[in-house]
Amino acid sequence: MAYPTQLGFQDAASPVMEEMLHFHDHTLMIIFLISVLVLYIIAAMVTATLTDIHILDSQGIEIVWTVLPAIILIMIALPSLRILYLMDEISDPHLTIKAIGHQWYWSYEYTDYEDLGFDAYMIPTQDLTPGQFRLLEADHRMVIPMESPIRILVTAEDVLHSWAVPALGVKMDAVPGRLNQTSFITSRPGIYFGQCSEICGANHSFMPIVVEAVPLEYFESWSSMMLEDA
Repeated sequence: MAYPTQLGFQDAASPVMEEMLHFHDHTLMIIFLISVLVLYIIAAMVTATLTDIHILDSQGIEIVWTVLPAIILIMIALPSLRILYLMDEISDPHLTIKAIGHQWYWSYEYTDYEDLGFDAYMIPTQDLTPGQFRLLEADHRMVIPMESPIRILVTAEDVLHSWAVPALGVKMDAVPGRLNQTSFITSRPGIYFGQCSEICGANHSFMPIVVEAVPLEYFESWSSMMLEDA
């Protein structure tokens, strides 16, 4: 959950998001070093301390400014490709959930169970209880077992939506007539908030996503209770 005056990302709750945070810091440091080098060269030329024609027109400096960017691109591309492969890797998920975007709410179907599914609507401001977050709370949470590979199948009923939970490093477009998939593992218990990240209409900002990660025994109790009520 984000907090006031926060400068960085939300705390990572999945291994993929932890890798993204490391990659962000890695790339940010490269950008910082490039900026310092460019500013130094500009300042040196403006103050006339770097005007030697033998340096500015030498073959050596041309080699440097050709090879150095190539090395920098490799340093960025390799960890980036590694994270992309980690995000696409879906092997033996313990649970598969289908998320369906509507104008303007989400539906969830637990495909491993025959009759386990529900709609999740945003709780209106006047109905919130103390401690709940405005525009982020839903009347039904997507409950999942922690430390288990979860596969999410994402689609939409009407227009484009996007299922996004920043703390889990998940963002997948919901396209009508198409079934997209992604996966994640929650590394700790907690409640993680997200929102539709595609401008889907007038009430785009009123279809929150609430994921609750719980130990396996609590998930089994919750699923049994939901099946009894179905």
